[in-house]
Amino acid sequence: MLVIRPITKADLPALMTCADESGHGFTSLPVNEEILSNRIAHSVESFNKDVTAPGPEGYLMVAEDTETGEIAGTTALEAAVGLDNPFYTYHLSTLVHNSHHLDVHKVLKVLTFGNDYTGVSELCTLFLRPQWRQGLNGKLLSKCRFLMLAEHRHRFSDTVIAEMRGVSDEQGNSPFWEWLKEHFFSIDFVEADYLTGIGKKEFIADLMPKLPIYVNLLSKEAQAVIGQVHDNTRPALKLLEAEGFVNRGYVDIFDAGPTVECDLRHIESVRASQRCTVEIGEHHSSHNYIISNTRFAGFRATVGKAALDGERNLAIISPEMAKVLEVKNGDQVRLIAQ
Repeated sequence: MLVIRPITKADLPALMTCADESGHGFTSLPVNEEILSNRIAHSVESFNKDVTAPGPEGYLMVAEDTETGEIAGTTALEAAVGLDNPFYTYHLSTLVHNSHHLDVHKVLKVLTFGNDYTGVSELCTLFLRPQWRQGLNGKLLSKCRFLMLAEHRHRFSDTVIAEMRGVSDEQGNSPFWEWLKEHFFSIDFVEADYLTGIGKKEFIADLMPKLPIYVNLLSKEAQAVIGQVHDNTRPALKLLEAEGFVNRGYVDIFDAGPTVECDLRHIESVRASQRCTVEIGEHHSSHNYIISNTRFAGFRATVGKAALDGERNLAIISPEMAKVLEVKNGDQVRLIAQ
């Protein structure tokens, strides 16, 4: 059984393994021990911080195998992006060039550089190691965050986004970046992505073109990947789209992968989640739920079978699940049916 819990300093080696296995283009998991150690420390501080409104807090969690103690993956939430470090995006929009005198009508796409998402909450750092990519493990890693959003709304913004990994090959080459590199930069995509992951973003403001870029001036290869996702990211995008997330034209400035967004109140799993009182006991239900306790610093989430008693607003869970969630009879849990 996997349990989602806040990361601790002892998890640094496992997080390094996740960073190693995640490959090129996974900006929030740079292979840098100092940066990851600092991120863990920031998460530990954030989980233990009393807040009344979202700020620069970052909540990093891991999925632990309760039988072996091995770390199966990681997942995270940022309370409000762009407050400490700029959060850059391109916005894809349409311009019309029209001349009645010459009878010329042109509809053109342009990319505009900006910081429109500053202050919104972000779903990020979702990575499940290959040997655990089965059953409901992927859904648990993703959807546990919706239980946290539903239960602790005051810690998060009204708008929630997720950056989707864009198209790149096995060597980390991005068609979109190749065009930018040729005209504005002299560093490879892997290096640019790494510098962003470790927080060294000054080069973006210094070198990125400030005026809108006409898409038809890009190479055909670069144009083709705008708003497209990496093959490994398709399942995550599909899950978010089912939750109500949509792309409103925003794409990553390096690989042009889409950024999707949703009003927190309209996220399907947030709306459908239920808060119930715990009753520990044996049951014969065959229904699976992603279920969490209602604590924050002591957040725990797992997936398994439970029985609901609607009349008494009870969630009947097994002793094993109660142990994993660290709850007892009479405690509250929040759950989503699967």
